Amino acid sequence: MVPVIRELDPSAGPLNFFGAELRRARAAAGLSQDQLGQRVGYSGAQVGKVETGDRAPSLDFAQGCDAALPAAGGLFARIYALARRWDGGHPSWFSEWLEVEQRATSLCSWEPLSIPGLLQTADYARAILAAGPDTAEDELEQLVSARIERQAIFDRANPPKLWAVMDEAALHRLIGSHKIMYDQLLHLADTSCHPSITVQIVPAGIGAHAGLLGGFAIASFGSAPGTVYMESPDQGQTTGKPSVVGKLSLTFGTLRADALPRGASRDLIGKIAEERWTD
Repeated sequence: MVPVIRELDPSAGPLNFFGAELRRARAAAGLSQDQLGQRVGYSGAQVGKVETGDRAPSLDFAQGCDAALPAAGGLFARIYALARRWDGGHPSWFSEWLEVEQRATSLCSWEPLSIPGLLQTADYARAILAAGPDTAEDELEQLVSARIERQAIFDRANPPKLWAVMDEAALHRLIGSHKIMYDQLLHLADTSCHPSITVQIVPAGIGAHAGLLGGFAIASFGSAPGTVYMESPDQGQTTGKPSVVGKLSLTFGTLRADALPRGASRDLIGKIAEERWTD
């Protein structure tokens, strides 16, 4: 049976345009989705999802396509850069991870500097987002709303399991005001009681540890391959490369071993809220 090829409207948006152009260039090069995937470092299924507009391409993916399809003349990195102008409530480079986050059955999050977005209060998120050099005042509330809306995954009938591990330094860093920090830490302590959420703190006394180089998150899908999101000063990177997923999974395991147990972590959060952030 010949598979039905879904037709795309390239004018429907940047994802559809990227997907349509990728399919055209791949077909012109005589490559199957699996063959292109091998050259780019992704699975054929992932290539297919990008071609149908069901998955947002990462910068790594776009650059890989340009290298694998030289006749396109660097088209895909240019489309990716253009698509970043359609940010909406999230930057376009974050769209791939957002889709992954929505489908995941479990999430492992490591944050050395701040409270993870899935556990932030609106005021804390607003203070962080307002500090961004590219954040326009008229779009701030849209960005805050989009971040808070991500937390709706925990209201589902079958929410994902979240293991959120963070450095104690995140509890001491002033974001916004003392009241914002106090409310955020109380919210964090309350959220840690959710049956699907585990919050653990790596205490300052540990000193140097495996997570000092930056934050990351790992999404799992049962028996399917995992996907990771890595923070950077410019923009985050999403990848499903097994070598990266495996390495960060080992790092996360080490950090969990260094962290305080769930109850002791909750006690530390409450103690810092009362001792540091009450006037």
